[in-house]
Amino acid sequence: MGVADLADYPWDAVAPYAETARRHPGGIVDLSIGSPVDPTPDVVADALKAATDAHAYPQTAGTPLLREAIAQWYARRRGVAGLTPEHVLPTVGSKELVALLPLLLGLGEGDTVVHPRAAYPTYEVGARLVGATPVAADDPAEWPTGTKLVWINSPGNPDGRVLGVDHLRRAVSRARELGAVLASDECYAELGWEGEWADAAVPSILDPRVVGDDLAGVISVYSLSKQSNLAGYRAAFLAGDPTIVARLLTGRKHLGLMPPAPVQAAMVTALGDDAHVRAQKARYAARRAVLKPAVEAAGFRIDRSEAGLYLWATEGRDAWESLGRLADLGILAGPGHFYGSHFPQHVRLSLTATDERIRTAAERLRSA
Repeated sequence: MGVADLADYPWDAVAPYAETARRHPGGIVDLSIGSPVDPTPDVVADALKAATDAHAYPQTAGTPLLREAIAQWYARRRGVAGLTPEHVLPTVGSKELVALLPLLLGLGEGDTVVHPRAAYPTYEVGARLVGATPVAADDPAEWPTGTKLVWINSPGNPDGRVLGVDHLRRAVSRARELGAVLASDECYAELGWEGEWADAAVPSILDPRVVGDDLAGVISVYSLSKQSNLAGYRAAFLAGDPTIVARLLTGRKHLGLMPPAPVQAAMVTALGDDAHVRAQKARYAARRAVLKPAVEAAGFRIDRSEAGLYLWATEGRDAWESLGRLADLGILAGPGHFYGSHFPQHVRLSLTATDERIRTAAERLRSA
């Protein structure tokens, strides 16, 4: 299978609902896509501006300053000490890595790629791109023989599910039994809301409570798009098994996958500044406190959603019907059908709208 054989981009199917929502007298409240609406922090934007004389090719491996900043960030924010520059690698956003990882690992026909049951669709796209077989399974005991790559996602998109240390240990153990690479997509880790995750850090797959001091076969993937409002910068990175990192670096050099030099400089600053991350989390917490009870008042049940940028909600009927009801209120959501076949009655509502639009959505939902 190649790019020409991929299905149509799924969000095109939402266009009629968006048109309905736009006709609302008060305008559309677009909660369908998790694209940041808040400004990039000044401290990060200033670092980008200062690095605009980028006349030479950037380093695929990342500058020494960036690789050190990534390692220090894992130690400070994720409880993962001892990483060196050989353990880390910047990427051009995280989506390209998710899509290209099966290719970079040399997977193909006859190989299996496991991903969560409620899943960001690019995990499956990456598998199909190389002719591998995607399998949706959350329980490590269900991961089949022949699996070469496992994607886990915590906190999850779309469902906000957090995997605890015990689950992560089982995931590592099963992946090693299978001889599979275990890739953990953790880009919402700073956004915990409920239970123990309200105050404690969401655990990383690299956490010593999970892997001890053995990173073999394991990588963590992270993005600054959400915590730092850098979606337009395409600023992300991975860390873990240095053997896998070296292999990916070689492939990425051949493909010319180089984060722009000004972006690398901005990432160093973003990774070293925790204040703007705390401020952004507070914004999302305030929006969630307004939107969540209004969604429930409108007759939806919210499942999981203990972390991340979304409310994963159902009113017990097909998601397209719920999408139509919401569109009549001028609210656009994402249908559960886009995130696998297991949740056809759920919709995903994003917290990435302005305070005013979130308040407007809440008012409409309460009056529905």
